[in-house]
Amino acid sequence: MSSPGPTSLPLNRASGDRDVTQPQETANREINRERDHHCESRRGGTGVIELDSGRVRGLSFEEHRLFQGIPYAAPPVGELRWSLPRPVEPWAGVRDATAPGSPCPQLPQSFADVGSVDEDCLFLNVTAPRSGGRKPVMVWLHGGGGTNGEGSVFDARRLSVAEDVVVVTANYRLGIFGNFGYPGLPGGAFGIADQQEVLRWVQRNIGAFGGDPGNVTLFGESYGGLSIGAHLVAPGSAGLFHRAIVQSGFPLMRAPANTYVPGSPEMPSLWLSATELEGLAEHVIGEAGWLRPGHGSAVDQLRALPVEQLLQLSPVFTRSGFGNEVLPESPVQALTAGRFHRVPVLAGNTRDEARLFVAMFFDGTGQPVTSDGYGKLLAEGFDAAADDIAREYPLDAYATPSLAWSTVINDAAWARSLWDLAQALHERTPTYVYEFADRDAPPVVPFPEGFPPGAYHGSELPYQFDMGGLAPLSAEQWRLAATMHRYWANFARSGDPNGPGLVDWPRFAAADRHVQSLHPERTGPADFAADHRMEFWTR
Repeated sequence: MSSPGPTSLPLNRASGDRDVTQPQETANREINRERDHHCESRRGGTGVIELDSGRVRGLSFEEHRLFQGIPYAAPPVGELRWSLPRPVEPWAGVRDATAPGSPCPQLPQSFADVGSVDEDCLFLNVTAPRSGGRKPVMVWLHGGGGTNGEGSVFDARRLSVAEDVVVVTANYRLGIFGNFGYPGLPGGAFGIADQQEVLRWVQRNIGAFGGDPGNVTLFGESYGGLSIGAHLVAPGSAGLFHRAIVQSGFPLMRAPANTYVPGSPEMPSLWLSATELEGLAEHVIGEAGWLRPGHGSAVDQLRALPVEQLLQLSPVFTRSGFGNEVLPESPVQALTAGRFHRVPVLAGNTRDEARLFVAMFFDGTGQPVTSDGYGKLLAEGFDAAADDIAREYPLDAYATPSLAWSTVINDAAWARSLWDLAQALHERTPTYVYEFADRDAPPVVPFPEGFPPGAYHGSELPYQFDMGGLAPLSAEQWRLAATMHRYWANFARSGDPNGPGLVDWPRFAAADRHVQSLHPERTGPADFAADHRMEFWTR
């Protein structure tokens, strides 16, 4: 999930005679399969795979194999800190791949106490069915606001076995190690470059796990989804993947002031130019007073600093830079102009993305939005449009001012950015759009008492992966999880999510106001434009 993501409203049903209910017979079969795989024993042996860098030993179970902690690039330490990824050094013998590798350096967070200071972190994990045949490959990019997260927390066995796909999850450099620009560095997009290296590794090695290197789907959520916007336009990513699934991470987002945390500035773009990034880095490094004249180049001094010291500034570097070798052009400009790789795209959001951020960083820090504060937030975020927005989103329509503000930001930033992305893509490549709408999804982070989470940012993740420590899904939610797995895997196979037993999911079209709503009680078209007032926000 990204870091600095209500009253329940009914889903809109489509008019006409289209059946928007999940077929019950198929659902019952799928729920049993999902539960079986969810509860599968870890009994089994080990298996050895030959890679281009050496042999690895993973875990072998009744229906799947799991390999963890496989290095895909050389450790980015010493002189390789803030360098583009280099090839991993081949090893002799058999390397253990039965446990995850270290997460990349990050500060612990209240929602993800994963802190790490280990720069030797460029590892990936592979989950593969034991059945034979060439299988679609799905490469997952985790979220975490560009400063947190790791691949190994996403247990993909249900998806892999139920849908007969090979799933790869990976770590990549974060924060000041992944998004750092400074004069003299090829900087700003080291994390994006790491992700590219994962895709190159897949091309060379995934066949050993039964995967088809000619059928690779890149999918990710939040910052991982945002990163896919970079790969859609990055020259070095061309040909490394064949379909893309963007979950709640929108490369065209414009974030008003106070979108993520109280006091956060307006962000016209979630990307920075190389010049902007270098200026930011020079400023904060100068303020920190870490450089000493006459003690070598600034880059050499920075490379010699301890990880723990650099992590103090990591939250500043949440945005990747463009205007470099990895990402020559702004993804915003490239996508809106149609300069992107022609691969089918499936993109979507959760119905109440912004509630996570308001709950965590406003109410959760003792700064709930007040009636007076609501007007101030509108003025700071929207200037002259504040009065119009106050009339469109009146306080008396919401249980609390915090819910009013979260609805405004949800529609203005999150929903609008999905709408803009769909408009930019659909005339040039097959595009499918969804909204995850389960307002009773189990919380992946604690919400303040009395704050209804809704379908918050990241709420779809427990349906896709086993993440541990969460409330169990209900029978209806298990059916939705099975439906989502089938849609996602069908798209990975063919570029079209549709298949037998599933509610029809039409391609997005300019004149269509509807997207596919994913809800435990009903899956089918919902009027996204009306639900999120797109006519108001795009006028």
